[in-house]
Amino acid sequence: MDRIDAMKVFVATLDEGSLAGAARRLGRSPAAVSRALAFLEEHTGTALLHRTTRTIKLSEAGERYAAACRRVLTELEEADLLVVDEKSAPRGLLTITAPVAAGEDVLRPILVDFTERYPEVSIRLQLLDRPVSLIDEGIDVALRIAHLPDSSLIAVPVGEVRRVVAAAPRYLAAHPPITTPADLAAHRIISMTHFGLDSWSFPPGGRTSVPLVVQFTPGFIVNTIRAAVAEAVEARGVTRMFSYHVAEAVEAGTLQIILSDSEHAPLPVHLLTPQGRLSVPKVRAFIDFATPRLREHFGRFQQMTRSDPHGD
Repeated sequence: MDRIDAMKVFVATLDEGSLAGAARRLGRSPAAVSRALAFLEEHTGTALLHRTTRTIKLSEAGERYAAACRRVLTELEEADLLVVDEKSAPRGLLTITAPVAAGEDVLRPILVDFTERYPEVSIRLQLLDRPVSLIDEGIDVALRIAHLPDSSLIAVPVGEVRRVVAAAPRYLAAHPPITTPADLAAHRIISMTHFGLDSWSFPPGGRTSVPLVVQFTPGFIVNTIRAAVAEAVEARGVTRMFSYHVAEAVEAGTLQIILSDSEHAPLPVHLLTPQGRLSVPKVRAFIDFATPRLREHFGRFQQMTRSDPHGD
């Protein structure tokens, strides 16, 4: 059996989460998929997967081998492109990762339009609120909201977002004024892990260089953006989000941004791709397609949420 082909089966099995899923994706029988996996385990002399009737789980050795397989398959694809006309039509599976809310609300509509223009490209979208290794995970493009460390990845800037404090006008009208971050300690806080469960940090004030940290006992803790926004819109407290999370509610008048004079500097937003992937037609086509749309999107939200900086 061809080892490269078996690697493709192995990676497809991981991506689909089952032998049956890999078989459907590759157009093979489950028995053929099982034989390919058995071939790899015999070749490596170790168990790569722990299989049950319902789930598969990588062994410790399997995790290392999977990362290596993804690198090998990516490099082979790039090598093939060196001898293919650069104007080849985009095709194949494009793997993208993004934060959950940004992927659902911002990136997904762009992907719908992209696949209509390039019907031979299929999309695998991984929504994760944690950074992943693009190379080890076989990811073509990532949308990242953060200051980026130095790396070999190619970064295309597409905008920036603010970390904003927001509440419903009804809540603000019925509770003491919030004019400084310290005032938050007397209010009901809707908190999330991403933005601080029991304290929020603000830039230094006055002559000090030490950030201002406001401690509080949260009134409501939630692990999804949409639930936190809904709770705030219902006038149940004050929350902290990225500006694009609350932009539509601000536009609708159901939320107001407060303490805009006490915000941290905006965070940059980038599309990332490994070195060499830009030569892949599907990757180049997506970045060229998505970049202007993302810039327009984040730029519009920045202006929208700054329309009433003091919440008056």
